[in-house]
Amino acid sequence: MPRPKPGDLIEIFRIGYEHWALYVEDGYVVHLAPPSEAFEVGSVTSVFSSRAIVQYSRLEDVLHGCSWKVNNKLDGTYVPLPVDKIIQRTKRMINKIVQYSLIEGNCEHFVNDLRYGVHRSQQVENALMRGAKAAGAVILAVVDCMRPKPVTA
Repeated sequence: MPRPKPGDLIEIFRIGYEHWALYVEDGYVVHLAPPSEAFEVGSVTSVFSSRAIVQYSRLEDVLHGCSWKVNNKLDGTYVPLPVDKIIQRTKRMINKIVQYSLIEGNCEHFVNDLRYGVHRSQQVENALMRGAKAAGAVILAVVDCMRPKPVTA
């Protein structure tokens, strides 16, 4: 596995979703975590909070035994900001409480904004697209059932 470099995006494969962090330096990342100690960091419960805290943590501590990879997948679509600017912007966010929304402001939106200056989550886009396709299939099935059938003698 390639060693992460400052400014790299880290995709962490949790059960049912991916968590995202931005690699800063010396084995440390910045990521969004629930602000309340009532939630265990890394639990799926954390996605239901409306706020998150920007944490500076050891990558190993964020993984919770999950696999991960460096994934700068939007580099072909957007030009990353200069690394020093990414790190400067990232460090300014540490310990701040930010608005969190699974659909409009999750950890993937957060790290893409830091790396590219673009607030985007392909995880959400893909989920919404799958939902739209499923809804379309249901509508087509209902319309097909309502269509008059030819009468056979």
